[in-house]
Amino acid sequence: MKIVVGEGSCGIAAGAAKVYDKLASALDKSNELTITGCIGMCFLEPIVDIYDNGTLTRLVKVSENDCERIAKAVNSDDLSTVEDLKISEDDELFLKKQTRIALRHCGIINPEKISDYENTDGYKAVRKVLSEMTPEQVIEEIKISGLAGRGGAGFPTWFKWNAARSSDGTEKYLICNADEGDPGAFMDRAVIEGDPHNLIEGMLIGAYAIGAKEAIVYVRAEYPLAIKRLEKAIKQATEKGYLGNNIFGSGFSCKMRIKAGAGAFVCGEETALIESLEGSRGMPRLKPPFPAQAGYWHKPSNINNVETFANVSWIILNGGAAFASMGTADSKGTKVFAL
Repeated sequence: MKIVVGEGSCGIAAGAAKVYDKLASALDKSNELTITGCIGMCFLEPIVDIYDNGTLTRLVKVSENDCERIAKAVNSDDLSTVEDLKISEDDELFLKKQTRIALRHCGIINPEKISDYENTDGYKAVRKVLSEMTPEQVIEEIKISGLAGRGGAGFPTWFKWNAARSSDGTEKYLICNADEGDPGAFMDRAVIEGDPHNLIEGMLIGAYAIGAKEAIVYVRAEYPLAIKRLEKAIKQATEKGYLGNNIFGSGFSCKMRIKAGAGAFVCGEETALIESLEGSRGMPRLKPPFPAQAGYWHKPSNINNVETFANVSWIILNGGAAFASMGTADSKGTKVFAL
């Protein structure tokens, strides 16, 4: 059997790491024990998913004291002894009506294994883009999708990409705003902790579209687990040739790095974020010029938030029209909420 422990920040805070350690010492070696990010039901953590020949049994609010009998149930191939830990039908409904795009892998794959991401069509979108599409075609597909910025302003993503693409200059930058400062908001954290390679792939596609050779993730320092997993993912992607020089022999090169924010709410505003990136106090700049004309180090720059980039690879693989078919007439696609 495959046993998956939810180890997002919420799960770890509820004791998931201790549950993992207990299970690791009690399970037979014939079973596979792994971790995943947050599935979205923080109120039920720690969550342990058991896969038996494709059949999922979800155990919730698992404590260290439950681990011995869970291991015994798994080892004996008899899960009837842990019926009391199974998720209720009412709680299952929380996920059943959700259509997940940005969160489609969160709570399912191991975010620290690039192979898990690759096995879910990971990096196929960027391969398609670099081998079959021009930057203009990528921007057109994003336009068809109706994808708007998910950071709050709702500005059309294609328009920002096109503005940066059209700006004069060969030195351009793509920036991801992961400085999620609104009280009670943790959507971006869930994406980075649960599926960091999806963010990387979306940013790679965006960098190709605007002509940027460097991508930067500005993430709040209060997200240590997100930073750790993203650092690991960037290292893995670089080692496998998804980041770096001449990616897939396409002639396109892009490197990526992380900048930890200083915890200032105002740095969620894109020009204040740029000031902070440059080492100055995070204060908003007057507009115009807009970042697409004069952004990071006064070079053409594009800024989108985590959730925006997390939709991009799905759009490329499934088509902009498929994304536009969801949502409402004025707000296409899906939206992640923190409750």
